[in-house]
Amino acid sequence: MIAILAPGQGSQAPGMLSPWLELDGAEERLAGWSERAGLDLRKLGTTATAEEIVDTSVTQPLVVAAALLAQAEIEKRFTVPADTIVAGHSVGELAAAAVAGVLTADDAVGLASVRGREMAAACALHPTGMTAILGGEREVVLAKLAEYDVEPANQNGAGQIVAAGDTDALQRLAADLPAGVKSRALKVAGAFHTKYMAPAQDALRAYAGTVPTKDPVWTLLSNADGGQVTTGTETLTRLVDQVTRPVKWDACMATLGQRGVTVAVELPPAGALVGLIKRELPSVARIRLKTPADLDSLTEFVEGSK
Repeated sequence: MIAILAPGQGSQAPGMLSPWLELDGAEERLAGWSERAGLDLRKLGTTATAEEIVDTSVTQPLVVAAALLAQAEIEKRFTVPADTIVAGHSVGELAAAAVAGVLTADDAVGLASVRGREMAAACALHPTGMTAILGGEREVVLAKLAEYDVEPANQNGAGQIVAAGDTDALQRLAADLPAGVKSRALKVAGAFHTKYMAPAQDALRAYAGTVPTKDPVWTLLSNADGGQVTTGTETLTRLVDQVTRPVKWDACMATLGQRGVTVAVELPPAGALVGLIKRELPSVARIRLKTPADLDSLTEFVEGSK
């Protein structure tokens, strides 16, 4: 059984779109998405520097576009099995919703553009940030976060929780961690997936009201609880709510394990999610789609499972 995974912000890398633009139709698709996003996604994904693509308003539509360029090629090459499971991390949920047929690719990029722009604006309202907390017992770490009034914004499993909140509170937390627990401040604009993103959530909700949806054609998992979402309406509601709620990627991985997934395929810009899969579900095979050549491994798996 295949799981198709779409990564989130932080997975971007300079030049990541270049190999995918060699595929038939890719330039045209990207031109349309650039117009929708109001950004030159071609430049941003090919010649822009790391500094140019770190801005939240740029990164979010860019990573969604990267994932969907690869998905278009997947669907050209072979018929994806009916029992395929789809999931995305944070903004990757927009790409996942498009992969599962809930959104059009154009609407997914449009939503990512609004989401990124409004989250960047919300970050400017208060000094906030995010800190990766590594190691320790889950409940002990969560209790310590609550003590400093910061939120477990990303619950990534494999001993990793990302705390988010007021900058001063995060600094005090880092100086008072349980024994054996480490921290690393993340280079992000602010406290994503917390109450501080409420203005962005309001703006995204207003925009989402104009976006049509369909019910998923494949099993689609939600970051809210790792459970399956069965309707397009509910998917869109959860995508809006996700802006201020934790990403429970650990719950998504637990569902992948329970459902008997045998291979996890991470769409570009790939790397982070299969890394978590390796630690949490070591028996699951992993395919990172960095370039179109990596699709050969997926083709071999699909053909071998027939």
